[in-house]
Amino acid sequence: MTRSLAEVRLDSLLRTACEVIVRRGISNTRTADVAEAAGVSQALVFYHFTTKERLLAQAFEYAAEQDIARLDSVARSGADALTRLKRLVKLYSPVGRVPAWSLWIDGWAESMRTPELEKVCRRLDLRWRQDLSRVIEDGVTEGVFDCPDPTGAAWRINAVMDGLALQYAVHERMISRRQVTEWVRLSTAREVGLDPARLA
Repeated sequence: MTRSLAEVRLDSLLRTACEVIVRRGISNTRTADVAEAAGVSQALVFYHFTTKERLLAQAFEYAAEQDIARLDSVARSGADALTRLKRLVKLYSPVGRVPAWSLWIDGWAESMRTPELEKVCRRLDLRWRQDLSRVIEDGVTEGVFDCPDPTGAAWRINAVMDGLALQYAVHERMISRRQVTEWVRLSTAREVGLDPARLA
C-alpha cells in the first residue's frame, strides 16, 4: 500500500523535529526551527500539529516508539525468558552519548511542564515496564527466576536502569559504560534470584 503525500510529509516533519530537538533540546525548540530545518513554512507545521506542544509530544512519541518497538520485539519473541531478559538489559542500556537517551531524558524533564508530553511519556514507560514484567513472569513460570513480585521487580530494575543511564548520559566520565552494565546486571539478577554471571 502506498503512503499518501500527507503521510510522507508528516513522517518527514517528525524526523526533522526529532533532529532539531536532539540538537536544541525540547524547551528550546520552536516551530520556526523545525520549519526552517524541514524547508517548509511555519504554517505547514501548524497545519499538521496545531500547537507547538502537540508537535513536541508527537515528535517525542515518534522517536521513542522506535526504541519501544525494539524492546517489544525482544520481549515478545519466542526465546526463553532468560535469553529475553539478557537481550532487554543489553538493548536498554546506554551506549555512549546517543541521541535516543538525550531525547528520553529531555522528554521526562519537559513532561513535568507539558501535560500532553507527560501522557506520551507515561504510556511508553508503562508499556516498557509491562514487557519487562511479562518476561520476569515467564521466567518464574519456567522455573528459571525466583521473584515473588514481577511487577515490582520490573519497576525497580527500570528505576536503576534509568537512573544510571541519566548519570552516564548527563555527567560524562563520572561512571563508565562498563560500570553501568555491571550494576544493571547485578541489580537485575538480584531481583530475579539469579547469579549475575548468568545475565552476562
